Amino acid sequence: MVFEAFGVDLAKLAFQIINFLLLLYLLNRFLLKRVLAFLDERQARIAKGLEDAESAARDRELARAEREAALDEARKEAAAMIARATKMAEESRAETVAAAKAEAEKVTARARAEIVAEKEKAIAELRTQVADLALDAAARLVRSEMNAKTQRRLVEEFLAEVPGTKPSGKGRN
Repeated sequence: MVFEAFGVDLAKLAFQIINFLLLLYLLNRFLLKRVLAFLDERQARIAKGLEDAESAARDRELARAEREAALDEARKEAAAMIARATKMAEESRAETVAAAKAEAEKVTARARAEIVAEKEKAIAELRTQVADLALDAAARLVRSEMNAKTQRRLVEEFLAEVPGTKPSGKGRN
C-alpha cells in the first residue's frame, strides 16, 4: 500500500533484504574475521613499531647523555691535568729561579772575595814597590850626603802622597 504508492515491489524488497542479510552473514563468517584479524595484527605491528621507535629514541637520548657525561668528565680530567702540569711547571720554574739566584749569589760573593783579595794583594805589591822606590830614593839621597832626619822626612812625605798608604809615624824624633 504505502510501498506500492511509491512504486516499490514488496517481494523484491523482501528478497533484497534476505540477500543483504545472507551476504552479511557470509561476509561475517568467512571474510570479516580474517579482515579484523589482519587489522588487529597490523595495529599490533604499528604499536610495536611505535614502541620500538620510542625505545630507540630513549636509548639514543640515554647514549647521548652518557656521551655528554663522558665528554664532561674527560674535559674535567684534561683541565685538572693541565692545572697540575701548570702547577708543576711553575714550581719547577720557581725552584730553578731560586737555584739560579743562589748560584748567582755564590758566584757574586766569590767574585767579591776574589776582588778584595786581589785588591789587597795589589795594595801590598804597591806598598812593596813604593817601599822599594822609597829605599832607592833614600839610597840616592844618602849618597848625596843627607842626614837621617831629612831622609826619614822625605820617605814619609813620599808615602803620604801614595794613595792607600799612611805614614807609620815610627822613627820620628
